[in-house]
Amino acid sequence: MFLSGKRALVTGSTSGIGLAIARALRAEGAELVLSGFGEAGAIAALCEELSARHVAADLGNRAGVEALMAGAGEVDVLVNNAGMQHVAPVEDFPVDKWDTIIALNLTAAFDASRLAIPHMKRRGWGRIINTASAHSLTASPFKSAYVSAKHGLAGLTKTLALELATFGVTANCISPGYVWTPLVENQIPDTMKARGLSREQVIEDVLLAGQPTKRFVQPEDIGELAVFLCRDAAANITGANISMDGGWTAA
Repeated sequence: MFLSGKRALVTGSTSGIGLAIARALRAEGAELVLSGFGEAGAIAALCEELSARHVAADLGNRAGVEALMAGAGEVDVLVNNAGMQHVAPVEDFPVDKWDTIIALNLTAAFDASRLAIPHMKRRGWGRIINTASAHSLTASPFKSAYVSAKHGLAGLTKTLALELATFGVTANCISPGYVWTPLVENQIPDTMKARGLSREQVIEDVLLAGQPTKRFVQPEDIGELAVFLCRDAAANITGANISMDGGWTAA
């Protein structure tokens, strides 16, 4: 288990992609710190399953991120995965939703990274993995905040990679297509309303329309990719934006 003796913090890790990444890292021996919302009993069960700690924090503001990083302690693997989505035309987009999406999907990754980096530099080893999206490479209508945040996250990843290139620390982002998670499922009603479509039409004609494989990405596959990026074999992969989108952005 090559991550034994290393601490990994995964944000948004109480469900979906983050939980799959956390499980994959734990399977390789990482000491886990979880962060995310959920029912207390369910979170306690996850902590027991993964021999993990959970640090409760609101990552929608800087003070919350700082509290998370203080509670987590020094981390060797940082996975910035927490995120949210809202679907609406620009002229109707609630400004508070814009602020929250930018804060959670982008600013939190910046703050967590800046606080994790000093330890990684001292140790001469570190991995920063950002969960981006196919929307870091292309756009869709009605998702102005999310697309903006994910494009920004891809840019942040490249900058981190360049700054950390001589310190044994890599920074990469994984850009999945549609993954069947609560984040995707919860945006279906808004998309139905925005586009005047049925649930089935949203799934077939919107969510999977751009994925040539016509299959949702599996969270476990993203977890395995995150593990690979932590291996020594991936030491020269840095600044990359790795697509796992069923061919969506190949066109």
